[in-house]
Amino acid sequence: GLSSLTVSCRSVLGRKAALSTLSILVALLIAGQAITIYFVYQQSGQISKLTKTSQTLQLEALQRKLPASAKPVNNMKMTMVNTPLSMKVLPLAPSVDILDMSPPSNKTEDQVKHLLLQTDPKKMFPELKDNLMDNLKRLKNTMTDRDWKSFESWMHKWLLFEMAKNPKSEERKTIPAEKG
Repeated sequence: GLSSLTVSCRSVLGRKAALSTLSILVALLIAGQAITIYFVYQQSGQISKLTKTSQTLQLEALQRKLPASAKPVNNMKMTMVNTPLSMKVLPLAPSVDILDMSPPSNKTEDQVKHLLLQTDPKKMFPELKDNLMDNLKRLKNTMTDRDWKSFESWMHKWLLFEMAKNPKSEERKTIPAEKG
């Protein structure tokens, strides 16, 4: 009888020990999970701060790469605030109306004149109503030597361009220059 009592006590004690060991392991696992969740939560806050900082730095880097004319308006406002009052008020150019108007027609000549007047409103264009040769002579007389040489260079390049657009085999003949 004593041996069966010892065996039953041992088995009860063994079960209790196993159960308490198992309970301790489960408690440690739960505590470990709780600690892990706590640290992950804290790290997620730091990760979101790092992400926001990274995005801000990327935006600043992109803004530095932009040309000055494409910078955000708020930077331009700060510049205007810091300029002296005398620099802010500038008289309007006499031909500001030309800048706001559209070209008179869709002709290339009118479009180019409009574009040139936008860059320099004081630019003047002579009236050329004669034939081509007379108009070119008038231009040569009104232009400086440097401007005329530049114009001649442009005419030569334009002629080469036109000849390249419309190649004609044997029909094209050399046109002798006029002597004058």
